[in-house]
Formats: sequence, C-alpha cells, structure tokens
Amino acid sequence: MKRHNRNISMLVHFIMILVVIVALFPVLWSCVISIKSVGEKISGFSALSISNPTLANYKRLFQLIPMKEQLFNSVFTTLVGTATTMFFCPLAGFAFAKYRFPGRDVLFYFVVATMTIPAEVASVPLFMIMKKIGLTNSLWSLILPRLTTAVGVFYLRQYIMDVPDEILEAARIDGCSDFKIFWRIVCPMIKPALASWASITLVARWNDFFWPLLFLTKRTKQTLMVSVAQLPLADGLATPWQVILAGTTLVIVPSIIIYVVIQSFQKDGAFEGAIKG
Repeated sequence: MKRHNRNISMLVHFIMILVVIVALFPVLWSCVISIKSVGEKISGFSALSISNPTLANYKRLFQLIPMKEQLFNSVFTTLVGTATTMFFCPLAGFAFAKYRFPGRDVLFYFVVATMTIPAEVASVPLFMIMKKIGLTNSLWSLILPRLTTAVGVFYLRQYIMDVPDEILEAARIDGCSDFKIFWRIVCPMIKPALASWASITLVARWNDFFWPLLFLTKRTKQTLMVSVAQLPLADGLATPWQVILAGTTLVIVPSIIIYVVIQSFQKDGAFEGAIKG
C-alpha cells in the first residue's frame, strides 16, 4: 500500500512539473528571443540557444515607446487603483457582513448579480460619462469607475463574516468607533484575504488593456500594455519579433515579481480558508 501511494505521489508530482514547464515555456521563450539579434532564428527549440546576446532590442523598444511617461502611467494606475480598491472593497464587505439594515440582502444579491454582466457592456455609457466630466485622456478614468468591484466586495465579505461578533462587541464596549473596529480589528484578522485580493488586483490592473485603450487616446497617456500590443504598427508593420518580445518581457516581469513577493500571504490565506471550511 505504501509503495502504491508513493507511486501515485510520484506520478502526481511529475504531472505537476510537466504542467509548470508547459506554462513557463512561453515566458522563457519570450525572454530568450528578446535578447537575440534581429535575423537569428526564433522558431523551434533550437531558437532557445543564444550565440550573441544583445540588448539592442530593448534599446529599439525605448525608441518606439515613450517609456518614461508610459511606465509612470502603468505604475500610477496600478498602485493607486489597487490602493483605493483595497480600501473600499473590504469597507463595503464589512458593512454587508456585520451590519443589519433594511434591504441589505437584496442590495448584496444585486451586487453579486452584476458579476454576471461583462464589464464591456458598460463601455459605451461609461465612456460618455467620462467624456462628459472631462476625464478622457486622464489616468483617473481608469481608477474612479473601479473604486469597488462586485468580486472584491463578495470575496472579502465572505472572510469578514467569519470574524467573531463577540470581538467586535467587546471593542464597542471599550469605546472603539465603527471605523476603528474595521481598521484596527477586522483588517488585521483578514490579512491573508487582503493579500490574495491585492495580488489579484495588482496583476489585473497592470495587465489592463481594454479600458486604457478606450479612455486614453494620447500616446503619452497610454499604458505600457497598450503600447506593447500596438508595437507591430509602431514601425510601419516592420517591427521585428525580437523587439515585440522585448516589450512583452518587460510587461510580464512585474507580474511574476508580484506573485513571488505575495505568494507566502496567498498560501496563508489558502490554509486559513481550508481550516475555516
């Protein structure tokens, strides 16, 4: 029986390793091609061999893209957008989880129901609103409409519901205000959930393509993701694949770094959720 279990465990680990290799291969391939000279072979497994590595592709990339402005745009919208969402989503989740008010359940079910509606459906009216208030070609057009999200409110509300009411009542007896209870007691108790939601939001905001393409038409106002997607057109359809993949590598590296930094908190959240379940 032990031998049988060991064989199954080895098979499972082999399959997992194979899946990881398949998933990481496109990333590795992009990184390798991005430092190959233009004209070198970029297809097949032999393309992974590098004879003359060069950073010329990145230099050309910086010539095609206003890197300073667009890097700032991406970092600003990602960090500010994540920070605002990380404040308002748990705050709304706290209200839905721990307060009793007329229509609470109906309102919450309405919020959850909006998760079934694709965000792109609201693109036209949202664009008209942004244009009406003068926020087109403004980075705030990527932040204000998404101060809270239905997914974030639902996800964090489920964690906050597991916070014992007795602790909150004891804090009220000690004279804590409602906001202080939320900030000093609830938020520290749901740190794993907040870390997981932060990583999801950071990656999603960094990789955002549709909304920057819709709201930001000026080149200096665009984000890196939009410019990299438009690289094939940036040089009259003559941009080499090496340069395009240099841009691709540049935008995927931050996502990987975010995951590596926050993965320990995500593991804590997974284990805590399993114990609560």
